[in-house]
Amino acid sequence: MKSKIFLSAMAFALMSVPVFTSCEDWLEEKAYTFVTTDDIPNSNEGADSWTLGVYNSLFSDMFMYGSFPRPLDYDCDYISGAVWQFSEFGSGNFQGGTSQADAMWNGMYALINKANKAITNVKALDGATELHRNNCLGELYFLKAWAYFMLTRAYGDIPVHSVSVDEEGTYDNFPRIPIKDVYEKTIIPLLDDARTMLYKNTTGAYTPGRVNAASAAGLEAKVYATMAAGATADGEDIVVKTGVPYVVQNINGTATKVYTDPVKTLMHKRVVAGYENFDARECWQKAYDLAKAVKAGDYGKIELSDYANLWSNSGKTASEHLFSLQTISGDNMYGTLFSYHYCGMTNAAGHIVNSLTVGMRWHWYMLFEEMDHRIYEGVLHAWIRDGSDTSWGGGSYFPNFGIWQKKVENREAPYDNTDVTSSWRCDGAGSEQFFAFQTKYLQQISDRSLSRTDANYPFLRYADVLLILAEAANELNGPTQEAVNALNLVRERSNATPRDIEQFEEGTIVKVDGVNTKVSPKASLRSSIIEERAMELALEGDRRWDLIRWGIYLPAMNALGGADEPGNVKERSEKHLLFPIPTLEVLTNKGIKANNPGWN
Repeated sequence: MKSKIFLSAMAFALMSVPVFTSCEDWLEEKAYTFVTTDDIPNSNEGADSWTLGVYNSLFSDMFMYGSFPRPLDYDCDYISGAVWQFSEFGSGNFQGGTSQADAMWNGMYALINKANKAITNVKALDGATELHRNNCLGELYFLKAWAYFMLTRAYGDIPVHSVSVDEEGTYDNFPRIPIKDVYEKTIIPLLDDARTMLYKNTTGAYTPGRVNAASAAGLEAKVYATMAAGATADGEDIVVKTGVPYVVQNINGTATKVYTDPVKTLMHKRVVAGYENFDARECWQKAYDLAKAVKAGDYGKIELSDYANLWSNSGKTASEHLFSLQTISGDNMYGTLFSYHYCGMTNAAGHIVNSLTVGMRWHWYMLFEEMDHRIYEGVLHAWIRDGSDTSWGGGSYFPNFGIWQKKVENREAPYDNTDVTSSWRCDGAGSEQFFAFQTKYLQQISDRSLSRTDANYPFLRYADVLLILAEAANELNGPTQEAVNALNLVRERSNATPRDIEQFEEGTIVKVDGVNTKVSPKASLRSSIIEERAMELALEGDRRWDLIRWGIYLPAMNALGGADEPGNVKERSEKHLLFPIPTLEVLTNKGIKANNPGWN
């Protein structure tokens, strides 16, 4: 087992820090050895202590109580689930009583505050080697930049804190800084420093599970791609496969909801507010240069994992995972709660006893070829819910067509389960119990009977960087063979048919008001790359932000006709483009004069 390093976030918050241990020692001993911050050694170990305490903010301030990844995943067109589970994101009221959206603001600023304090203390450790101290500072700069990136995408103009609350002495008068300044004066400088200071993953001192130089370069490429897309001119075409989720048909005298197939729908780019003054081409060039450098190995040896290993428990710290949550099964601090919503908790018989309530919609599933690993192996095709299935000797399956329907009819694996004594059911009408449930997290879990599991949530993968490379190459000179090649690296790993540049050069035909309309070659490849991102990065916190940066969030959401299959509200208006700032922040921070438009 590769070593992972953890600290007690609670201890860090109370100004004490444990000595770090290996994952094996943690699991075997469950022992916490605490020292006060005054006793943190003036050494490499001390630098690690301060740095790893900030990583712990991902748990203590975000994932520990299940607040995340809701603000990242729940508000987009292709994701759905039980209405009660989606709560305010499922009602369109981001200021609802469960404060799901507030978790983004509160969690990211808590991380920034801890990072600022750690930066001050790590800089003071003259007993640490310069190389290791710089690596730890690079990690802290990365984490701080990532938090600001998440915040400005979600809230627009935001306050910026260069030092911790302890050093500032106050927190009640910090005005919002314009988006452009946040990127150019805070996020980009932090990442510029981080990618030159961090260890490469080929450096002997590097610890798998922590960020490295390629993580910083990859994130910076993503930042520039966000700036570039946001600034790209109004009117650029993007084709999205979407539409109303179902139609009501009379089947044997009963009004029945029936799934629809997604339809190619032409949408037009809008410049994102706050991004008007970025030079789109310059930003695309920087995104391209950074993503290409990662691919070339300039920042370490980074590779796509084989699909069989990508989501395995043993593959969680492979080089593709540039930045992800590191977890421990069953641990009250470091075990994650989101997995039982995405994967379901099971009993000794393997039956679902709790949740399994968040998944991908039918329209998402229909984007794929039937033998694509991301749906053939990456979707849960059979499960048994304790009670609703076992009460009548049944089981549940998805989808109800193609090879899976034939397997059900022939009782082939996985439908040869002897626990199913009656039959298998699949509701094509949009019940909240039937979705394309992902197995990417399920495969990582060592014990699904636990509520807190060792499913790692990925914040940045190399596949994402390759798709950014494809996107930037296309926007600069597309369609190009280089862009298609980068796209195909991701597709071929998943057993999807490679794309051919000729098909993009011919353009894409879309019906607009019943008339065939051809979009340009560049728009055709652009649309394919954005679609591939939806396929590859499902439930990894990217779809909402892709729709936002390309200025098509509103038409993409509203194309569903108001609600998805189980009734989650998908209708959106201008106010939904930004999250509301938490009410407490507006009331206590005198520098914030008003909330985002449309929110109280």
